[in-house]
Amino acid sequence: MKNLSVCVASVFLLTSAGAFASDDISKINGSIRIETNRTAGDLDTVNGSIHLGDGAHADKVGTVNGSIEIGDNVTAHSLGTVNGAIEVGKASRVERDVETVNGRITLYGGADVGGSLTTVNGDIRLETAHAGGGIKTVGGDISVGADSHVEGGILIEKPNSSWFRRTPRTPRVVIGPRAVVTGTLEFRREVELFVSDSAKIGNVVGATATTFSGERPPN
Repeated sequence: MKNLSVCVASVFLLTSAGAFASDDISKINGSIRIETNRTAGDLDTVNGSIHLGDGAHADKVGTVNGSIEIGDNVTAHSLGTVNGAIEVGKASRVERDVETVNGRITLYGGADVGGSLTTVNGDIRLETAHAGGGIKTVGGDISVGADSHVEGGILIEKPNSSWFRRTPRTPRVVIGPRAVVTGTLEFRREVELFVSDSAKIGNVVGATATTFSGERPPN
């Protein structure tokens, strides 16, 4: 009976190890989908999107010409794409950076990013979320929603003339009610900056803030 118990325990351990193996997945011209509560390693694809279901885990997640969508209560090391949007679900945690070139970044309620949020031509929006490494963009709008927290400040770079053939639009930056932005808010180009009267921000360089009351500034 003792030997049988040992055998059963060994089979269980081997099965469990296989069930939770964190294999890398790489594709060309195809999407990647990790189901709810599954664990994966590095995920990368070209010409395809990546989706992580609720409760899933992955390491580095990257794609070219595709979006990245992670559900609620997901953990990942980093997220990056070239042409596509990135959405981080409620209470999800990304240890390092979230980056896209041509696409928006959205963090939903309770999402926590340990690194920076970076785009070139994409909007960045936080909804009761946290970014630990600051926000950087060139041409995107920024919305730090109510009760959100950004460490490391905000930087909007001056556009390179080769990136914009026409006159670039003016980015709009909104710091919502009870939001906190620590560090410098630096603007190397013209922006529209709106800051709630209940928000707390660091030094502002290169812009003049317009204070507003209520949930959002006037259109």
